[in-house]
Amino acid sequence: MSTRVAMLSGDAVVRIHWKLGTDVLVGVCHCGAEHESEDPVELWEWLLAHPDGHGGRDR
Repeated sequence: MSTRVAMLSGDAVVRIHWKLGTDVLVGVCHCGAEHESEDPVELWEWLLAHPDGHGGRDR
């Protein structure tokens, strides 16, 4: 049984993907910018700081 789940979207949605077969995580901002890291803390810091300057969105 396969059920599709709708993906969230919007200007506050970020994602982290794992590169299969590696220790690499890929952070993806809603604007499409990506950052790779093996360190999840570094990746979250980048994702949380990256939205600065997106179309008037204040942090």
